[in-house]
Amino acid sequence: MFAITGATGQLGRLVIDQLLERIPAGQIAALVRSPDKAADLAARGVVVRHADYDKPETLRTALAGVERLLLISSSEVGRRVAQHQAAIDAACAAGVSLVAYTSVLRADTSPLKLAEEHYATEQALAASGLPYLLLRNGWYTENRLASLPQILAHNAVIGAAQAGRTSSAPRSDYAAAAAILLVDGGEPGRAYELAGDTSWSLDDLAREIGRQADRAIAYVDMTPSDYGAALRQAGLSDFLADFLVDCDLGTAKGALEDDGRVLSGLIGRPTRSLEQSVAEALPALA
Repeated sequence: MFAITGATGQLGRLVIDQLLERIPAGQIAALVRSPDKAADLAARGVVVRHADYDKPETLRTALAGVERLLLISSSEVGRRVAQHQAAIDAACAAGVSLVAYTSVLRADTSPLKLAEEHYATEQALAASGLPYLLLRNGWYTENRLASLPQILAHNAVIGAAQAGRTSSAPRSDYAAAAAILLVDGGEPGRAYELAGDTSWSLDDLAREIGRQADRAIAYVDMTPSDYGAALRQAGLSDFLADFLVDCDLGTAKGALEDDGRVLSGLIGRPTRSLEQSVAEALPALA
């Protein structure tokens, strides 16, 4: 059986969609904190199991009979290491034969603070003795396009990334790679550096949105402190504002750029471009 943690999340649902194209639904276990939110998955024949990172006993029960596990990183930044360790311990106890973990691009050398918990989890997997794969995902294009309403409202993209470039791809591309590696088994112990085929700067993003929206949109590069202040003024929490500032600082240092094309090689097609993603996002706001 194949199991996916965080199965009702944005990435988890897409992975299950991809798995359903490859294996019978009854061989897929959706591990979720709130089973009632997975009723649609159960209706498709997926096995839904209660699994809470903060309740290790649920993890041990949920992993019974599981051979391959996709450990999608927890969304609770600051608590991830302990939560992931609980899942790794449960996988060891259940005799799981392979764990694939969604990490971040070049987690071992990345300047992003985000990478710290990911790399700690990678080390925990290595110490566990379990066969494992590291899916070091680059940036999701949706991360930037989530601010599309604000960009259109102010005709500006703001940030502190300078001319740093991002080799992004939509979540669906990363989900396809995860499903392929989970089913095929990949190369245990390998870190797959996954990123989009092409890279873009925030200036490129502003121009592309402006081109498709038929208006002038500029990129306003700010100091980290000014960018953080602008995010707080927009209503973001201190934690989220600091997180986004750090991501831009990392982008300026090349943390999110990659030209290896490992992702497109795995999924057997080019990753979806920024142009395509913007074209898909704009109509939803009309």
